Amino acid sequence: MSKFPSYIQEVDGELWLTEDERDNMKLSYRVKDIIFAEQSPFQHVMILDTYDFGRTLVLDGVVQTTSVDGYIYNEMISHIPMTLHPNPKTVLIIGGGDCGVAKEVTKYDQVEHIDMVEIDKFVVDVSLKYLPEVSGNLSDERVNFIYTDGVKFVQELENKYDVIIIDSSDPVGPAEQLFSEEFYQNLHKALKPDGVMVCQSQSPAFHMDVTKQTYQRINNLFPITSIYTAVVPTYPGGLWSFTLGSKKYEPKNLGEKWQDKSTKYVNQGIVESCFVLPEFMKNNLK
Repeated sequence: MSKFPSYIQEVDGELWLTEDERDNMKLSYRVKDIIFAEQSPFQHVMILDTYDFGRTLVLDGVVQTTSVDGYIYNEMISHIPMTLHPNPKTVLIIGGGDCGVAKEVTKYDQVEHIDMVEIDKFVVDVSLKYLPEVSGNLSDERVNFIYTDGVKFVQELENKYDVIIIDSSDPVGPAEQLFSEEFYQNLHKALKPDGVMVCQSQSPAFHMDVTKQTYQRINNLFPITSIYTAVVPTYPGGLWSFTLGSKKYEPKNLGEKWQDKSTKYVNQGIVESCFVLPEFMKNNLK
């Protein structure tokens, strides 16, 4: 039996993580060291030190975030909805076990309470201990960790949150429910009358079916629905999409509302331009 998880292979004395992205594509990362590897009650959790992306969180063999570019995704999924809402006081984060999203949300002084719902406490503990570049050693009394199923958590909620951020993994296995129509209906109900929600909606290059389905389902519920993008080098295809549903606020002239939050990627220009979509996306979303 190999001393390494099946996702790790030794080639010519070097360790490689190989991620099966799809039938026709595999992604491989050269690994300096396995910092942590253990099975949680839900999934296999690893922290790897990689050559190009630094410390990396890997769940069931799939890269989730890295110390080199994780901030791009976390900033984009956090600051766009937080900038759109004029006074976000109550925030719900579903997923986000690496704590990167929660770290960004705590930069808003007006926020009074953050519920972070993550099914796997193991991921949170490991990220706080071994991945400080992403988690920021998160320690903020406004963050309330709730270790349960996010789908079930929102079923009975009504009129509670100003902003909801869905930081889900790919829509396979348990995470598939986080892309369902019923789940989005429950999110709509859990938001206040002027609430805003956002979720990641996969790669427009490789997963346009998921991107389009997510957009359509949210558009059926919210009077204002918009897709925006960012380039995240770690993620397959690079170009990544986020779908935003708003009950009241239009993301127009959003750059004018931007206030500096000590970010590494997001700035006024990014906030303003991220909703400009490539032609192939606009055509596919019609």
